Amino acid sequence: MEKLKELPGGICAPRGFKAGGVRAGIKAGASKRDLALVYSDRPCSSAAVFTRNRVQAASVIVSREHLKKSGGRIRALIANSGNANACTGETGLAAARRMAALGAEKLALRPEECAVASTGVIGVPLPLPLIEAAMDELAASLCTGADGALAALEAIMTTDTRKKQGALQCTLPRAHDIRIGAMTKGSGMIHPSMATMICLITTDAALSPAMLDRALRRAVDRSFNRLTVDGDMSTNDMVLIMAGGAAENEPIETEGEAYEVFAGALETLCVKLARAMARDGEGASRLITVTVAGAASEADAAVLARSVAGSSLVKAACFGADANWGRVLCALGYAGIPFDPAAAAISFKSAEGSIPVCRDGASLPFSEAEAKKILSRDEIEILIDLNGRRAGQAESFSGGSEGAGSGSAGPGSASAWGCDLSFEYVKINGDYRS
Repeated sequence: MEKLKELPGGICAPRGFKAGGVRAGIKAGASKRDLALVYSDRPCSSAAVFTRNRVQAASVIVSREHLKKSGGRIRALIANSGNANACTGETGLAAARRMAALGAEKLALRPEECAVASTGVIGVPLPLPLIEAAMDELAASLCTGADGALAALEAIMTTDTRKKQGALQCTLPRAHDIRIGAMTKGSGMIHPSMATMICLITTDAALSPAMLDRALRRAVDRSFNRLTVDGDMSTNDMVLIMAGGAAENEPIETEGEAYEVFAGALETLCVKLARAMARDGEGASRLITVTVAGAASEADAAVLARSVAGSSLVKAACFGADANWGRVLCALGYAGIPFDPAAAAISFKSAEGSIPVCRDGASLPFSEAEAKKILSRDEIEILIDLNGRRAGQAESFSGGSEGAGSGSAGPGSASAWGCDLSFEYVKINGDYRS
């Protein structure tokens, strides 16, 4: 892959983008920013993926409508935290459309050029007057650079404890440097079937909407679709990408070298953010990377890996640093993907080392004390080989790296990301509306 350079500035690292965020008071008693606006000063190609939950928030319905109506030319996003505007009926739809129109008016855009995103409590009417009252301040907050990106990011956070953003630069053929920036929020209610929570990606590369959509779907499938925190799929999930073209590269309209460079960089950034969301799972104390090798295909390996990462029993065992490998094999067995349990090998790995615990579907003698030491670190790996190689060799997998998940370890391999299940998760979600 083309060498990638990390940049500061998040969504404002790509040229031509501004962002801002203010406090509108959407959630009573909250003192944080809760209303964000992101804008491209150039026309954009755009693409998005949305939740597959049959119960969908008004923001998802309206943003999908606007993406279609604009012909893939979304140029701005207005987003709020503190209220999901989901399960709010026709009143909620009207509020989402009005919210998009308010953003468009401030930026002299057509309403369909503005997407809308919401996150927070489900089933509560969106306090639209508060948003309307904050629009002048919101528009005035728009700026380039890290400050604008951070203000927008803070405005979409809910139970997040970490700021999740990033930016990369790479070089296309003919020496065009292009940048990709992203921000995301997500800590709980994460078990996506497309993407997760709210993720906005910006780039100054020039691509057609069709090629941007293809690159986004590939990246999402290998990153956010391999992420799980708690087994609950949100009503509001959205990943939106806007490409402004300020890099002035020859527009990418077909697959080829330039497309592969861009798509590879986009995937790397999405994997980084997916890992960050798993690490910031509600109440989590450990990031878990599950890597499966030896499956019939990358797609099969991804399903198997996410089944293990999403198992409540596996997650609870990781919280207790318990090397209960039988739960891992069990989670593989109900994933719906054919494999031979009698050929499976499993090992656990962290910065403390690696320990094989299962070979040919049966237990290996191992030190419980050593396993506990390995599983007590804040980042752990569960390495699974369906071909029955010696479990100790599983540590050669690429599952622990931020570039994992692309099948680069060979045919039939993939990684998924999750976190442990702690007492704190129940505490957070037991009084979420308070």
